[in-house]
Amino acid sequence: MIRFLRLINFKRFDNQFLEFRPLTLISGLNSTGKSSVLQSLLLLRQSYQQGLLPKTGLALNGDLVNIGTAQDALHESAKNNHISFEIISEKYEAIWDFNYNPEKKQEDVLNVILEPNDSEIYKSNIFSKYFHYLQAERIGPRSFNEMSDYQVRRLRQIGTKGEYTAHFLYIYGDESIPIANLSYPQAKSMNLIDQVEAWMREVSPGIRIKIEANSAMGLVTIKYFYGDSNRYRATNVGFGITYTLSIIVAILSSPLDTLILVENPEAHLHPRGQAKMGELLALAASCGVQVVIETHSDHVLNGIRLAVHGGIIPPHYVQLHYFQQQEKQGQALTEVISPKIDRNGRIDYWPDGFFDEWEKDLITLLKPRDA
Repeated sequence: MIRFLRLINFKRFDNQFLEFRPLTLISGLNSTGKSSVLQSLLLLRQSYQQGLLPKTGLALNGDLVNIGTAQDALHESAKNNHISFEIISEKYEAIWDFNYNPEKKQEDVLNVILEPNDSEIYKSNIFSKYFHYLQAERIGPRSFNEMSDYQVRRLRQIGTKGEYTAHFLYIYGDESIPIANLSYPQAKSMNLIDQVEAWMREVSPGIRIKIEANSAMGLVTIKYFYGDSNRYRATNVGFGITYTLSIIVAILSSPLDTLILVENPEAHLHPRGQAKMGELLALAASCGVQVVIETHSDHVLNGIRLAVHGGIIPPHYVQLHYFQQQEKQGQALTEVISPKIDRNGRIDYWPDGFFDEWEKDLITLLKPRDA
């Protein structure tokens, strides 16, 4: 499990040290560097998958993330020409140092100048198949979904946009979920498809799922129905169903020590569904899956707080980071504030802008209008 991450000269950060726990929630205003934290981990994984790590360099563009050029990756006010990532886990301490060459600032590979002494780091979940990343721009409902034997059968991935979720369920739907404590009590069985259906009912009560595949055409169809109703194409149900399905499948199919990165788990979900998503993510983190989420949703946060209050997850398993912007000498800087959560789900400090918009709006609404 990742315990600490340090970013040096990377995008918004000159030298930023962050603590991670089983469940890490990253929030803040737009363009304050939240996504850069996830991108640093994705860059390492992407470079390893491209065969550039450990010996060659850092691939700034690929299947997981696209940064652009070396100039785009370097901190604007960097005092030296290198970008460093440091990861401290329960087993490893690893530092990667990459050279920025001003004469090659438009290139998209940074050469390695320092790599970890312990090559065992490349057996950790950042680099293994025990990993899922779901980006903010996931696919919406489709009448047909693509199949990928390479991604699904060999790598056990559902795609960064959730594009192979239907194929994944078609292949592994009858297998038992790896972590029994993630099971939904009222589900028909421990099989993945039944567990996914049961958790999906927290978003859309009574929903059922039917997967059909045409291997000859390389397409798979997912349909939804309620009780004895007709089967509906994904395009005829809400966007939130498709967006949520990929997250739930990623969580329930993960064995111990899997690392899951999710951007905007609240997308297209109604408030109750967002809160339940927060609870499920907290439950996964309490069961040995490391979860890192970037969110703007106070409902997701409240779902996590309810999970702490209900004893689902201990408070010391949860790490909150709030990114806020400050200006210093005409330069925009990011400050990271890390409120604490207690065993009753209460948060000790609410910095300005930290999920407080509803409170501010309510104060305004309670004020009488001028005549």
